[in-house]
Amino acid sequence: MSYRLKAISRDEHLGFVAARSSVSHMQVPSWGDVKPDWRAESLGWFDEHDRLVGAGLVLLRPLPKLKRYLAYLPEGPVLDWAAPDLERLLEPMLAYLKDQGAFSVKMGPPVVARRWSAEAVKDAIADPQARWLREVEATAHEPGASDIADRLRRMGWQRTEPGGEDGFAAGQPRYVFQVPFAGRSLDEIRQGLNQQWRRNIKKAEKAGVKVVQGGYDDLPAFYDLYVETAERDRFIPRPLPYFQRMWTALTSEDADRMRLYLAHHDGEVLAAATMLTVGDHVWYSYGASTSRRREVQPNNAVQWRMMSDAHELGARIYDFRGITDTLDEGNHLLGLLRFKAGTGGEAVEYLGEWDYPLNKVLHKALNLYMSRR
Repeated sequence: MSYRLKAISRDEHLGFVAARSSVSHMQVPSWGDVKPDWRAESLGWFDEHDRLVGAGLVLLRPLPKLKRYLAYLPEGPVLDWAAPDLERLLEPMLAYLKDQGAFSVKMGPPVVARRWSAEAVKDAIADPQARWLREVEATAHEPGASDIADRLRRMGWQRTEPGGEDGFAAGQPRYVFQVPFAGRSLDEIRQGLNQQWRRNIKKAEKAGVKVVQGGYDDLPAFYDLYVETAERDRFIPRPLPYFQRMWTALTSEDADRMRLYLAHHDGEVLAAATMLTVGDHVWYSYGASTSRRREVQPNNAVQWRMMSDAHELGARIYDFRGITDTLDEGNHLLGLLRFKAGTGGEAVEYLGEWDYPLNKVLHKALNLYMSRR
């Protein structure tokens, strides 16, 4: 079968997303409004009967002084990745983006490769011989994932391997932690938490921690905690206008697309987090907390409130987003992995991000620049 690709309207794109149970929050039209330094466009794949069978949000980032672009489809596009004619789906995208002036295309197929149970992650952390999660025997291998990877390589796509001491690469995380909700009651989900999590939730309740849903005007309170968290956890914080723009863009598209939760105790906000929803997939997006009064467990309280609300919204997956791939006790991110593993969910490896160099010279120059940042 042959496919035709063209730009589609926001409404066409949203209609396609609405007909699917799970699409990344980075593959909805409003995400383009969150990224003003990129030019965003909605793409649609049409089959021989002129039916819309795929969609993708592409972000185009211009090179300084050149009308050439890096084309990026974060956690997308949304296609039938198991299709026997996958090549015929991707070739029109490359041709279209090349005509748009793209010198390189980066995408993140939403295809799961492997899964590790919470117990397997716990055992791996405790094993002094284990250095990387990727080297630990997975609990489950998703059928077809390795075949898709092989087909992409044969087409000329190059996988971006996890880099750095903590296993994170530039772009979107390849390893995430998810709690399956499908077919489970809220009580069953709570019973799936480890003893420490359940104890901490009770501590927060007993201490009088109140978790409330906030709005746009509460973003500065969230941001103050976020900056403190960035200093403590050694990452560069985004500016407040980014979150304000994110709120305005996402909630204008869907009132429940983004939510903000704040944990109050004795008149002070101790923790806050943002939650994103597309269909029946819910993400914990950004978290922030102060080092003060940690004994009242505000972080567990916020997470449990978000998990409870996600369950009420009909979520099939509660997604904690990225985790470190390293199992090194000396790494400051290992504590975050332990925290997420305590929910009783599973570590999930996606196929990762893939590059296609349309202009090999410019593509190589970009990679050299990124490696020196």
